[in-house]
Amino acid sequence: MRKKIVAGNWKMNLLTDDANQLISLLKDNKNEDVELIVFPSYIFLPSVIKSKGDKLMVGAQNFYPKDKGAFTGEISVSQLSDIGVTHVLIGHSERRAYFGEDESFLKQKVDVALDNTLTPVFCCGEPLEIRDRGEEFSYVKQQLIDSLFHLSIQNIEKCIIAYEPVWAIGTGKTATIEQAEEMHKEIRNWLTEVYGNETAQSISILYGGSCNAANAKELFACENVDGGLIGGAALDSDAFLTISNSF
Repeated sequence: MRKKIVAGNWKMNLLTDDANQLISLLKDNKNEDVELIVFPSYIFLPSVIKSKGDKLMVGAQNFYPKDKGAFTGEISVSQLSDIGVTHVLIGHSERRAYFGEDESFLKQKVDVALDNTLTPVFCCGEPLEIRDRGEEFSYVKQQLIDSLFHLSIQNIEKCIIAYEPVWAIGTGKTATIEQAEEMHKEIRNWLTEVYGNETAQSISILYGGSCNAANAKELFACENVDGGLIGGAALDSDAFLTISNSF
């Protein structure tokens, strides 16, 4: 049975008091059926891990795919694992667009994360010009082939996939329910082609494009949408918990 997951990407937001207050309101979530993950900024990771309670999971927004070395300003997966991080975002559209992370680099990150027993949340999705040309399926499929589908069955089953139409991130636009389910269904079909139906049915696929408290219930009712990768709404405890209770 696929996990139901709601993950909150805080991006470059909040100050210390805000972060502590948000965690205090999230850590006692009583919904046993949904896995909650938060992705704070680096500086908050130790305090969030210390105060998160037993049910909340903590991930990192980024890392460099080397265990150690002369990489000034970077953080390694072994350092993240050492402080109790369990998940890492890989391939977020902002990392691709602003920091030039290409598929080859993302493939390295996937492998290094798995080697260090961290769960990759692999993001894929098309920009507006690709969708306008009707090439969204081939575009997303190629992202998965280049960075994720080299994995063994044992390792792909440790991954989470997040579909984030780039044109719907932080814009207030959201893919229609039909568009979201259509892409999620295709992703599961591609997983089936490569890994078989049993494996494909075990992997959670999250929707990550302006999912919020108002539309989460309808999105999560889709057969192939297993939760959300939440941006702005993850900074509000009431909204985030409402989303988590939308299954």
